[in-house]
Amino acid sequence: MVWRDSIAFDLSEEENFACETARAFAEKEVAPLAAKIDRDHYFPRELLPKMGALGLMGAIVPQEYGGAGLSTLAYALIIEELSAACASTGIIVSAHTSLCISPIIEFGTDEQKERFLPKLASGEALGCFALSEPGTGSDAAAIKTTVRREGDEFVISGTKNWITNGPEADVCILFATSDTSKGNKGICAFVHDLSLPGISRGKREDKLGIRGSPTSSITYDNVRLPKGSMLYDENRGFLVAMNTLNGGRIGVAAQAVGIARSALDDALKYSKERKAFGKNICEHQSIQNYIADMVCHIDSSRYLTLDAAKRKDGKRSFIRQAAMAKLFASETAMMCAVKGIQIHGGYGYVTDYPAERHLRDAKITEIYEGTSEIQRVLIATQLLKE
Repeated sequence: MVWRDSIAFDLSEEENFACETARAFAEKEVAPLAAKIDRDHYFPRELLPKMGALGLMGAIVPQEYGGAGLSTLAYALIIEELSAACASTGIIVSAHTSLCISPIIEFGTDEQKERFLPKLASGEALGCFALSEPGTGSDAAAIKTTVRREGDEFVISGTKNWITNGPEADVCILFATSDTSKGNKGICAFVHDLSLPGISRGKREDKLGIRGSPTSSITYDNVRLPKGSMLYDENRGFLVAMNTLNGGRIGVAAQAVGIARSALDDALKYSKERKAFGKNICEHQSIQNYIADMVCHIDSSRYLTLDAAKRKDGKRSFIRQAAMAKLFASETAMMCAVKGIQIHGGYGYVTDYPAERHLRDAKITEIYEGTSEIQRVLIATQLLKE
């Protein structure tokens, strides 16, 4: 994979080590499971403590809470490597990190950090993020799940939908409204254990792709969250949600780069083995055009992703850059997956080869954590503010 090493970002020794560690683990432990994970909708629970021990589950968690204390850039490289081996594993770790761990680090109290971060970093616990609902996706301010105070407790009622890691998660970042008439100004954020009475989980969704990444609804039936569960200030939950999603887009962009990279790797390998009209198909100009388009888009996607990550690490504005990375990388993943199937011909359409899996896995990157349409709106609005 000579082209993979064309990246010109100045990586620290720590970032290089994290990338190499993730790559070695992905090749040895994750890739051999990838077909099973996809075919059987298999959740690779056994990988979590192994990744925890290597610092991959708690990459961005400060060392005082048992994490690796790595940069966002290192984390993006980790997600790319895991996703190149298996997109399901990549998003399991990405949702756990970007959507559950990150808001605890940024908005949590000392007590919340001490309670949740060590077990999330070790892989003992898995995290999820509950914002979307059956009737609200892109319009996050329109959530209907309610919260009311009763003494020192918060009582939650409602249903959350499309929860990545939902069926297997132990810790949840939850959003509920104290007053639906207030729109985003009535939303509160919470962090809690999912073992509380009154919480039930829906069926695992039977999905087109990322089949090993479990998704379900979570229903709250007058669930009592204890004092100290609120994340950040009362009625400031929308800020927590948007801040979290802005950072989460870097993880999805990295996942998309990993998927695109695998689609190219598989297509390159096949094109060097398959002969047509007396020569390997990689010698035909039309195939070379496909390969050139793929690698140009992949490298561009990686630069956008790592630029957004580096801006976040430097506490610079990164909202537009993260949206650009997520948009371009997800559309690159789809393009590379489609061209990868075309290069494979009929073999790309059967499950004997991973080419069709890459296409099924790639599609969701254009949808979750903000659709491509939402990203375009966000990019334009942010640009107009600058």
